[in-house]
Amino acid sequence: MRSEYENAFPIPPLLIIMKTELKKLKNSEVEINFELDEKEFEEYLGKALAHLKEHVKVDGFRKGNVPKEMVEKQVGQENLLMDAGDLAVKKTYSKFVVENKLEPIGDPDVQIVKIAKGNPFLFKVTVAVLPEIELPDYKEIVSQVKVGKVEVDEKEIEEAIVYLQKSRATFTDKTTGAEKKDYVKIEYQNEHIGGGKPVKDMFILGEAGFLPDFEDNLLGMKPGDEKEFTAKFPENTPDKSLAGKEGVFKVKMVAIQVMALPEINDEFAKQLGAFDTLVALKENLKTGIGLEKGENERMRARGEMVSKIAEKIYPVKSAEGGVSQDAKQFNGVKFELPEKMVKYEQERLFEDMKNQIASQFKIGLEEYLASVKKTEEEIKSSFKLEAEKRIKNFLVLRQIGKAENIEVSATELEEEMNKVSKRYSKEQLEKIDINELREYSKGAIFNEKVFQFLENLSHQ
Repeated sequence: MRSEYENAFPIPPLLIIMKTELKKLKNSEVEINFELDEKEFEEYLGKALAHLKEHVKVDGFRKGNVPKEMVEKQVGQENLLMDAGDLAVKKTYSKFVVENKLEPIGDPDVQIVKIAKGNPFLFKVTVAVLPEIELPDYKEIVSQVKVGKVEVDEKEIEEAIVYLQKSRATFTDKTTGAEKKDYVKIEYQNEHIGGGKPVKDMFILGEAGFLPDFEDNLLGMKPGDEKEFTAKFPENTPDKSLAGKEGVFKVKMVAIQVMALPEINDEFAKQLGAFDTLVALKENLKTGIGLEKGENERMRARGEMVSKIAEKIYPVKSAEGGVSQDAKQFNGVKFELPEKMVKYEQERLFEDMKNQIASQFKIGLEEYLASVKKTEEEIKSSFKLEAEKRIKNFLVLRQIGKAENIEVSATELEEEMNKVSKRYSKEQLEKIDINELREYSKGAIFNEKVFQFLENLSHQ
């Protein structure tokens, strides 16, 4: 919130003796009313005039030496008042936020109530803030959450070996009809997928990589063949309106290849790295799978910890849509999430979805919306519950961290920023906002330290 005025003309803190009034609004917003008396505002008028004096040019005077009366006449009374008001708002609002330990969300909405020379300066600020929440006995709650024991069975190891085997397969073009186990490349169209435009795909025929009915119709097709048929959409299709229904597909067989798999033996293991035998490869896979499953279980337990704590804080909606009688109250009213944060998270989830669509389906947003028969706003609205859940969890972690005096040191922050920076190229780093990177890194460290604290409680 610092301005160029403050840098050039620092204002002694003792001069700011303002009257303020804070009102709590809904959706975790506050309204702050400020009043500076005539003498206080006169100080800002003087600073604004002195700053403008450095930039005003008048014939016959060197830059910076123009008399104040001429400066005021040239810039105009209204512009001088607005510059002084801008300086006063930035300085007094920033001071109030720090002294009252508020944590604003986004930019404030400033409304000038009264501004005139020789009069008190009145303005009000409306801004969303991170709320203080009353925590339940989170130590007791977390102590009941346990990390499950992780085991790796033979089936998982065999599946991993088969995956490695397929990744090192060799392919030979085939001109005869497609059979199961062949690797096929196709181009297909359906009015409900990608807006009816041609879509390219490739998969192993008969391994349920596509719709079962669809794959059966590809059997016997040769490279260059085209075919039209109906196939049933699965019950778990993303577009629920298509679940279980039949659709018409136009398919062109682009290419067919016979896949030859290497034999799984000691020699196969040696080709994959520092493994002398197949047994050694399996042991390595078992260790890797175990670590991955252990990390997944750890993440699951973390999610359960935060969710169980949040359940004790936030109102629980009944089947009738009301709020249960035992819903937690905050300052005499039902606790409300900051609407700005929820909307921001909805937007972020929406952007993630757009990127996923472009990456997986190779289509634009408009085509996707047409295929699922939904508007952009409907999709965003569908993310509201998930957005609220994420914000709730964030607020729980933040409040626990504050309660336990968990902090991020300058050394920790520097190390994390250096670690994150290494993931980007020099060109990418030049486009990154360093302040955003700092806040992201600080948040990541803080959350990890809170989770580690909670995990220690669950192990006791």
